[in-house]
Amino acid sequence: MGARDISFASFNLLNLHLPGKPIYGDTDGWDQDIFAMKVDFTARALTRLGADVIGVQELWAKDALTDSLEASALADTHELLVPEDHADNKIICAAAVRSDMIVDEPEWIKDFPEEFVLQSTGDDPQQPDISVALSGFSRPVMHLKVQPDSRTPVIHVFVCHFKSRRPTQIWRERSWYDKDVHGPHANALGYAVSTVRRTAEAAALRVLITKLTKKTDTPVVLLGDMNDGKDSNTLNVLSEQPSYLSPLSSGGGDNALYTAQTMQEYRSTRDVYYTHVFKGQRESLDHIMFSQEFYDNSKKRLWAFDEMLVQNDHLNYDDHKTSGTNDHGIIRVGFRWKPELDGTS
Repeated sequence: MGARDISFASFNLLNLHLPGKPIYGDTDGWDQDIFAMKVDFTARALTRLGADVIGVQELWAKDALTDSLEASALADTHELLVPEDHADNKIICAAAVRSDMIVDEPEWIKDFPEEFVLQSTGDDPQQPDISVALSGFSRPVMHLKVQPDSRTPVIHVFVCHFKSRRPTQIWRERSWYDKDVHGPHANALGYAVSTVRRTAEAAALRVLITKLTKKTDTPVVLLGDMNDGKDSNTLNVLSEQPSYLSPLSSGGGDNALYTAQTMQEYRSTRDVYYTHVFKGQRESLDHIMFSQEFYDNSKKRLWAFDEMLVQNDHLNYDDHKTSGTNDHGIIRVGFRWKPELDGTS
């Protein structure tokens, strides 16, 4: 790859923690042998990815990922970016980034932006009022900046992990939950709460990205475990549903985000992309999205989409808690420096 080319990856680590440390309700955590297998699997995955920017989710302890990085081929080239005040008591988003690309210090965004308001009296008289009182992300969104070469612009990268699609356990709500009244409907209500939370998180992150990209030429890449498919409302909110099928170099949305999955599908005869298996259903929950500066058909293209790769063979086996593997596919996308305006390479 050329000096101005760049690659990104997203990797859900499946509760990567030091051995014997509690993970939610599991007070015993990973035993030493399984931890060693997790480190080995993670190290081999990092080596195979070889991406310049690797965003990770479900990291508990920095030292656990340090062990994996040091055992990989990226030990001398990449730096771990983890919050300085992280106390290993919750999962976070983090990143392993090529040291020579890092610009400034990363930040972890906990609170929704002030522009985020979900309140409405409805679009017509038949609709009752709606108001969602949510003020922050389930897991802080990581924001970092990278620059592959002094001749390229700085790229803003966001690493996210949205609320899962599992139903929220509303039986924990002491203030209102009544087993006899709400119990029969716990799944439906729980799924609804999870969906509202995930949608709100997507909207809040979209606000942050719009503030960066609207009426600017700021390159942005968003990657992570979004816990929804590319045609879901979650990704519609994030992407603003840009048009892909436009003549070469005539398109590009000002603050739109394009999905690597769609770009790869144009290069394939069928959709073979999945990053998660649940009850035998193969689905794509992990995504890499990017602004028009990375979109082939944009007038403002700077990088051209090269290829998307997915490591997901380990999903054929439901033994992640004993084999050291993770339960999500690991995705990688490469971009070649190929500006539309001057044709340089």
